[in-house]
Amino acid sequence: MSKTTVEDIEVNGKKVLLRADFNVPLNINTGAISDDSRIRASLPTIKYLVDHKAKVILCSHLGRPRGRVVENLRMAPIAQRLSQLMGLPVSTASDCVGQEVESKVGTLKEGDILVLENPRFHPEEEADDANFARKLARLADIYVNDAFGTAHRAHASTVGVAKYLPAVAGFLMKKELEVMERLLHNPERPLACLIGGAKVSDKIELLQNMLRRVDMLLVGGGMAATFLKTQGYEVGYSLTEDDKLGLAKKLLQEAEEWKMPFLLPIDAVVAEEIKAGAPTRVVPTTNIPSGSHIVDIGPQSIELFYSELRKCRTITWNGPMGIYEIPQFAQGTRSIASFLSTLNATTIIGGGSSAEIVQEMGLTDKMTHVSTGGGASLRFLEGVTLPGVEVLLDKK
Repeated sequence: MSKTTVEDIEVNGKKVLLRADFNVPLNINTGAISDDSRIRASLPTIKYLVDHKAKVILCSHLGRPRGRVVENLRMAPIAQRLSQLMGLPVSTASDCVGQEVESKVGTLKEGDILVLENPRFHPEEEADDANFARKLARLADIYVNDAFGTAHRAHASTVGVAKYLPAVAGFLMKKELEVMERLLHNPERPLACLIGGAKVSDKIELLQNMLRRVDMLLVGGGMAATFLKTQGYEVGYSLTEDDKLGLAKKLLQEAEEWKMPFLLPIDAVVAEEIKAGAPTRVVPTTNIPSGSHIVDIGPQSIELFYSELRKCRTITWNGPMGIYEIPQFAQGTRSIASFLSTLNATTIIGGGSSAEIVQEMGLTDKMTHVSTGGGASLRFLEGVTLPGVEVLLDKK
């Protein structure tokens, strides 16, 4: 990796502003953390700083308060859970900037941990306001970004603060970048990219960039309907993007010219209504009823995908194969997740809904890498430079 990391600098006795991604899901009724995997993911960096006698000042957003104070999006539950995981006291601040916070930082001893209040309570955070970034920077001597999940956002705490402090990567950021860089530039082949989700428009750049790099492309989910329609097939009421039919046709043509397998579902689960309990049936994708919706890939498609993925040494997956939020339409997605967990291959799950499914099924440890950043990993694989990475110091 070309960026400087926390191991490359002296942190002993330094005040370190550590940008983490603690944007964890909360139970809407109790406010309890329902999945602490993002907190756990940053523990190696936090422990390293504590062990090397840094004064750790943690900064993370939580939810989307949109520039105002939202009581159930305060950072206190995060600090409490972090304290339990670390086995150390973790204090909190009443804000993330200002004189009171600066005074509290001034009392920190080596190895202490302070969690700042949610920076998104200030509209200046998402606006990457320079004055707000300077106030954050005044709290510390060094900036460490371990929040890969927000590295595609140009906010004050991810980009702006790096203009005023030496900025380096934490261990989670380093791991994510190394995995994604290897996937793009030096994967073990054959390399397959499995893409799902609702819309082609959400994955245009990913499709275009990966088409040039992979040995096999497999498409499921709602976006498959657009590709089927461009081939002249009936897709019923399934969501399609008519303004993307030309692009879909071009992608299929390019794959054919390069003799690169581009697999679409050969059968589908269809329903007349998208709701739990709706009657379903399996039909060939060449014979979708006009009054139905495609809600999942069918069993023959699952077997086809299995047979092709078995040939691969590296597989990256981004996006569900059907409307997985409704359990009866989630069989394709869950089957793919289970299958990938059994392979003797490098399996990289691209964050977002794919990561949530893998975590929910308890398969995280059976995958090579499950990204903590859905949007960030998607942008990286599109070939885009992430703002939160670009501002980090290059290795000398």
